[in-house]
Amino acid sequence: MAIDQIPESMLSGGKHSLWIPASAMRPTVSNGCSDITDVETTAGRPDMQVLDFDDGSDEHAQFNMVFPKSWNEGTITYRVFWTSTATDTDGVAWGLMAVAVSNDDTIDVAFGTPIVVTDDNISAAEDVLVTAESAALTIAGTPAEGDLVFFDVFRDVSDANDDMTEDARLLGIQLFITTDDGEDT
Repeated sequence: MAIDQIPESMLSGGKHSLWIPASAMRPTVSNGCSDITDVETTAGRPDMQVLDFDDGSDEHAQFNMVFPKSWNEGTITYRVFWTSTATDTDGVAWGLMAVAVSNDDTIDVAFGTPIVVTDDNISAAEDVLVTAESAALTIAGTPAEGDLVFFDVFRDVSDANDDMTEDARLLGIQLFITTDDGEDT
């Protein structure tokens, strides 16, 4: 059944998730991570599309989106899906910050305060690793229905948990938003 065929009585407000794959992100012009890289695990098995973030300095990637009209314009949370190139148990710190821009507003605005989540490798290269859900992230600006929201994801190498010497490979981010309506008309 297509989403537009679901009866309104089956849709409701509440917490929902949005998947943003690494392939939908771009390295920033300044201090950017690697370009999107296709990595083959084994021929005939899943390939990975990753953004590599090294340990030398904070590196960034960005994406943008418009949330559904039913979004309550409140805080959001997120989880990071990532992998490592090494077989070890060291850690990484991921940060995310955002800003909402309305019609006829400048895009040249500062991001809000970043929220950082940390995670440790579980000892095997190419394992899917998933952070805990973040604390609440406030989107800067004055979010309103239909705004374009810009996101910046980065590796926070100055965080005490970030002790990986190899690249941390970003697979994607799962955003959690709260909606207050069952439809977007």
